[in-house]
Amino acid sequence: MAALAAALVACTPDFHGVVLDPPDPAPPLALVDSTGAPFDLAAERGKVVLVFFGYTHCPDVCPTTLADWHRARQALGDDASQVRWVFVSVDPERDDPRAAHRYAAKFDPAFVGLSGTPSQVAATLAQWKIGAHRDDAGRDTTVSYTVSHPSTVFVIDREGRQRLLHRLGLPADQVAADVRALL
Repeated sequence: MAALAAALVACTPDFHGVVLDPPDPAPPLALVDSTGAPFDLAAERGKVVLVFFGYTHCPDVCPTTLADWHRARQALGDDASQVRWVFVSVDPERDDPRAAHRYAAKFDPAFVGLSGTPSQVAATLAQWKIGAHRDDAGRDTTVSYTVSHPSTVFVIDREGRQRLLHRLGLPADQVAADVRALL
């Protein structure tokens, strides 16, 4: 029995992200892409999916994360075809699906940007247990504001389960290593 346990431990990859054990099924993403088509996370089974919640006017966290994703995707080489990179806007007032996609695609054409109506985005955030809110402190503005949002990337395995959380600034080679271990 001890030999079996040791063999199982030896087969378990050392991940760089936070391991979610046991992994839970990923909540749905009931949002739309730049063509207006609904995005179905369940249709991505068989691929590793990275999901990040941000917004297109973000001054720091979002561009850093998407730039790191681009480097990770490059590091994956041919394996990158088995990965889906999904940017979800938490700012539906400024980010319609086309704006979300344009922003994500600036970093890499393979990245998908999603958004929806304010109620669709709010429902998605609730399902993913994510908090995001405008930081306009009562100012009378509709354009110039920031949005507080998590800096965590959710890593979904090929069976559609949340397996890892990646923190902001995780080096691209470590992101790629975690993804490759899930492939």
